[in-house]
Amino acid sequence: MNRRILFVYNAKSDFLNKYLDVAHKIISPSTYSCDLCSLTHGNFSEKKIWKDFKEKTNHEFIFQYKNEFLQQYGKKNNEKKFKFPIILEQRKNGFNVLMSEEELGLLTSAENLIERLEKKLN
Repeated sequence: MNRRILFVYNAKSDFLNKYLDVAHKIISPSTYSCDLCSLTHGNFSEKKIWKDFKEKTNHEFIFQYKNEFLQQYGKKNNEKKFKFPIILEQRKNGFNVLMSEEELGLLTSAENLIERLEKKLN
């Protein structure tokens, strides 16, 4: 069964914030506030294992920065105050949390993320 999965980064999409995020990951990676970004990307590009996983999945993966998500879905979901980063499954009646900010914070690698996602999606 194909499912629609949203990955929402705890980062903003404008150029300045992207630049500052890269600098922050290089200078002080332990204090960087987006565990999802750290798991799926190196300093400058997407990790190969993550890219390969995305290409092989049967599910629809959508990636958004938090400002994009809030702009698109914020009014519909204002009763839920999501903490970012987060991984959500979009359903007809709203969103189901697949992996919370806290759960993402416990993972240590892209491999851990993939393993956990495979268990939740199968």
